[in-house]
Amino acid sequence: MRKHILLSLAVLLAGGAGGRLAAQQRDSMRAPSDTAEAGRLRAQIEQRFNDRVKQELSLNADQATKLRDTQERFGTRRRTMMQQQFERRRALDGQMRPGMPANADSVNKLMDGMRTGRAEMVRIDQDEDREMAGYLTPVQRAQFLQMRERLMQRVGEMRMERREGRGVERGGRMGAPAPRLRGGRRGRGI
Repeated sequence: MRKHILLSLAVLLAGGAGGRLAAQQRDSMRAPSDTAEAGRLRAQIEQRFNDRVKQELSLNADQATKLRDTQERFGTRRRTMMQQQFERRRALDGQMRPGMPANADSVNKLMDGMRTGRAEMVRIDQDEDREMAGYLTPVQRAQFLQMRERLMQRVGEMRMERREGRGVERGGRMGAPAPRLRGGRRGRGI
């Protein structure tokens, strides 16, 4: 599934529509089981993303380097936490199967872990924002956060499209387009 999402993002980037990709979200899609192809696609996405961020946020070389370093560092923490949260949700789903009695202690521990994980994600975001405040202006940080949000919306749309069978077709073309969530000029969104 992750490979298909990365492939879809690469297709979007090839058409110039993916310029708003946020490095941190791209990092959050990594998993230990990624293939070499997914790694290659990710590298392409990262490069195009970095170029677009530098351009749209009018970053100087020092800011661009610092932002890239921040995203790599916090992306690692975020990926780890997201993987742990995924595993907790999966374990909780296993406990809550219909017709099977759930172990109350296990459910309680899993729910506590999920709550702790959500709090850690907030801390990661706060720490990352605090670090970015040292070299980006408030406007640049806000622009970056908007870019990240658009990426998450697009990834969610792509996941739904894949579930509905409208994902990337042979030849690299996208299936039926999803309805646009926001107005605006064509090509500016993700």
